[in-house]
Amino acid sequence: MALKRIGDILLEHRLITPEQLNEALAVKQPNERIGQVLVRLGYVSEGAILKTLETTTGIQRITLGKYDLDETILNLIDENFARQNKVVPLKVEGNHLHVAVSDPLDFGVIEDLRVLTGYKPRAFSATVQEIETAIEKYYGFNRTLEALGLKNETSSNVEVIQDADLEKEDDETPIVQLVNQILASAVFQRASDIHIDPLDTQVIVRYRVDGVMDTVRDFPIRIHPQMISRIKVMSGMDITESRIPQDGRIQTVINGKSVDLRISTLPTVRGEKVVMRILDLSGNENRIGTVGFNETEEATMRDLIKKSSGIILVSGPTGSGKTTTLYAALNELNTPGVNIITVEDPVEIRVQGINQVQVHAEVDMTFANALRAILRQDPNVVMIGEIRDVETAEIAVRASLTGHLVLSTIHTNDAVKTITRLLDMGVEAFQISSSLAGVISQRLVRRLCEECKYQDEPTGPERIMLEKYGYGNVEKIYRAKGCASCNNKGFYGRAGIFEILSVNDELRRLINNGADVMDMTEAARKNGCRPLVEAGLEKVINGITTFDEVMKVAYE
Repeated sequence: MALKRIGDILLEHRLITPEQLNEALAVKQPNERIGQVLVRLGYVSEGAILKTLETTTGIQRITLGKYDLDETILNLIDENFARQNKVVPLKVEGNHLHVAVSDPLDFGVIEDLRVLTGYKPRAFSATVQEIETAIEKYYGFNRTLEALGLKNETSSNVEVIQDADLEKEDDETPIVQLVNQILASAVFQRASDIHIDPLDTQVIVRYRVDGVMDTVRDFPIRIHPQMISRIKVMSGMDITESRIPQDGRIQTVINGKSVDLRISTLPTVRGEKVVMRILDLSGNENRIGTVGFNETEEATMRDLIKKSSGIILVSGPTGSGKTTTLYAALNELNTPGVNIITVEDPVEIRVQGINQVQVHAEVDMTFANALRAILRQDPNVVMIGEIRDVETAEIAVRASLTGHLVLSTIHTNDAVKTITRLLDMGVEAFQISSSLAGVISQRLVRRLCEECKYQDEPTGPERIMLEKYGYGNVEKIYRAKGCASCNNKGFYGRAGIFEILSVNDELRRLINNGADVMDMTEAARKNGCRPLVEAGLEKVINGITTFDEVMKVAYE
């Protein structure tokens, strides 16, 4: 019986249409597999392909991140062969070599492995990203550590390697390769932040993925000074200064993606800690329709940014996606007929067509001083990175009252408390009621993995909470299970939950009369402003996130 091709299998399971398969075959590159083309075109997910192959062929799907690979096993397969064919050796069992492959139906690669290793290969399937991450983690890092003379070194050896030739732009220098591999691995794993932390005998590298931080690698402490110096050189910092914090920036291309890295160093008793924030610039620019609003929220947001004047504030804790929402609004407003000027610290995302100003406190270029200058530049829209003090707040209010639309962020727990926060800062009530157009309070929750999420009955406490917010008739909610696609975590990516307050006449009257938070909250609810928990529970019911995720970030 002839072996079925992957395209035929996907057609049988109705994951793709004949038209989609024909299009994929037409645009397929010589060294590209048909499954990769279908994923690239967005017709099917890689996880769905591997799950289907497991069902039809019996080739088991694995979570590659759970394996701790042995050096002896890795030496069985050459690094170039592993990279070219997307193969990683797992273990030897008798005369069988267990291998993870991205295309388990590529029998040519399986035969090559038999000839090269002398073992009978037994294939397990894993995603391309998992395999490429493992290759970088084991082959790439090990090769670099060997070049640095650290391959078999224990962390108890604390003799420091001195800086050498760090100013050179030689990509073959081992320390340059090591830092590049840390960056590449982070981008592969969709990390938002990289932490490099010195301990007594080792330096650990941690990635924050979907808001959760995990340790991915540790190195002997004696390599720490070289790593930090290389990062400082890349980001334009002073490599001779290690007593004070420094900030820097790197804009580069990693794994084909244009990324912006914001670097921060902090002196500690064990050495300098480095945090690198990764901003992916290669994707499509954010728009209001792609942020994650439901239809009602999106309509309210569009009504707010259509206003010719007034202040729109985005509130939430650090890392809640406020900047993403602000830039989505700016991208909608960014047309040739609109003069947009921003003042930020730092300028996080550079956008064509928008005049962006960087704060420099050391030369007295503060938010307030920059705003005064901006208002003489005939702007239609002004974006302030953050309202931190009463001086900035009052200038923003005056700008909005003189015919400008002002967008900014502020740190408050919910939309209504933004009003009391402005009052506490010293802004007069009549100024707030006259200028404030709306407030968007938001949080980020982890998004359920589409491959392994499942429905379940709500528990007793969950039913009570659902009934409290008007979802008493809900019989099923979604939970996380964990599979190979999400590295056994049950989540992949993040989604926003939003509380949008549009200030109406009733709220303006309450603000002017000095009403308390409870009265303003009640008026906001009557005006259609849903609390964050209610907005989050809607996403639970729709299978986007879990009850626990919403309670963790939105319930007080």
